[in-house]
Amino acid sequence: MSHFARSTIIVAVFFGIDKILGFGRSLIVGRHFGLSYELDVFNAANNIPDLLSSLISGGALGVALIPVITEYLQKHGRDHAWDLFSRILNLGFLVTAAFAVLVALFAPWLVSNVIAPGFPAEQAALTVELMRLDLFAILIFSISGLVMAGLQANQHFLFPAIAPSLYNVGQILGVVLLAPIYGIHGLVYGVIFGAALHLGIQVPGLIKHGFRWSPKIQLRSKGVRQVLTLLGPRVLTMLFIQIFFIVRDNLASHLAEGSVSALNLGWFIMQVPETLMGTAIAIAILPTLAEIFNRGGLDEFRASVNRAVRTLLSLTIPAAVILAVGIRPIVAYAFGFDIAGTEQIVLAARVYLMGLTGHTLLEISARSFYAQQDARTPLYAAAFNAAMFVALAITLTNRLGFFGIAMANSIAFTTEALLLLYLLNRRFPGVLDVVKPLLRALVSSAAAGLLLYFFLHLGFFPLTSALTQAALAALGMLTVFFLALWVTWDEIKPLLKLGQAVQS
Repeated sequence: MSHFARSTIIVAVFFGIDKILGFGRSLIVGRHFGLSYELDVFNAANNIPDLLSSLISGGALGVALIPVITEYLQKHGRDHAWDLFSRILNLGFLVTAAFAVLVALFAPWLVSNVIAPGFPAEQAALTVELMRLDLFAILIFSISGLVMAGLQANQHFLFPAIAPSLYNVGQILGVVLLAPIYGIHGLVYGVIFGAALHLGIQVPGLIKHGFRWSPKIQLRSKGVRQVLTLLGPRVLTMLFIQIFFIVRDNLASHLAEGSVSALNLGWFIMQVPETLMGTAIAIAILPTLAEIFNRGGLDEFRASVNRAVRTLLSLTIPAAVILAVGIRPIVAYAFGFDIAGTEQIVLAARVYLMGLTGHTLLEISARSFYAQQDARTPLYAAAFNAAMFVALAITLTNRLGFFGIAMANSIAFTTEALLLLYLLNRRFPGVLDVVKPLLRALVSSAAAGLLLYFFLHLGFFPLTSALTQAALAALGMLTVFFLALWVTWDEIKPLLKLGQAVQS
């Protein structure tokens, strides 16, 4: 196995733990609050703080930082790389703090006019309170998100992979210990505690790799300007991505109570395989692709991206079909909602799963451009995506209700991924040489989906309880997924060798 393959497995394993904890958190939160107005408020209140975090810290700035830090490590050594990192860290924190103050001041206007204009006055006031509390967590993430990027640029993936799990631990403690005392505010206190754990676990990694903090920024220095050059388009790209969450909750706030939470839970279900497959591979591959491109290995760059695309097709198409067929018993047992609430979540999840492959391919295609220090192409694609999503979401929601919001997401993000891959293929012919794995994945997915359907619906087993149904569904999904994996293994195996030339 290459270092890349080992890194991907480390990231995927701990992301898997994170998703298990995240599912447990969602289960506990769902059982404690139900599909209630309080949970709608909590989900809506996260929008602007999450936007701020994505634009300034771990999202935009982190991805813009990794290729430049990788270049500095190759050409100037670790001391110079950490010096640049320290300047960007200081800048990111100060800018986040300034915007946090503005968000806190304008929170009532943002809630009433942007986030949830459909909320009644009492619900809107609570949303403002929670949004302001969330900003404390975002200040911590402005440091922690960049620390993740700095460690990943040094090819250190263990502590950044553990950090999200501890974030979920903090939230679980908030629900279990604080929510009974402080209500929905206790859940936000858990978010703040989780953010502190997210940062704390990564500090030993900084020490191990010799980081020394220095209190300077120097905006005119070459490295800072290089990061900011990539950052500008990346910030706008992340803004367009975050439009999805803002428009989603804005439209859902006008629908029936629980719609915001149902869409949020359906999105979370889709995000489990998306994170384990797409995000894990994309995080591990970015430093490797940047190294390959910096030393001029264009053929190797093309082959590496192609392997990643073939692998994701082979993994995500079966996963989407299998989850869509088997998810209902698990949702019914795990959350314990009534039939209507369960059907809302299942419907949202199934529609989001239609875009699972598109979301994972977008992770790889966008980072392939960032590895080349090209942030403009993903920006244009994200702008196109945002315009398409808003138009589709408004149109489909008027006709289909909340289900239309999820449909608009799947269509828009898949279109963006295909557009970026087409542009990559023009620059590196052969990136889209994927006909064989695509056909193989489609055939294996259809067979796996039918096998699972028959397993669950033909009455071979006495389904006497919700627990029995959920357990059989989980067992069936795992079984048929591994069968599909066996069929497509020849497409996945080459990725295990990726990056060996870089290390040799």
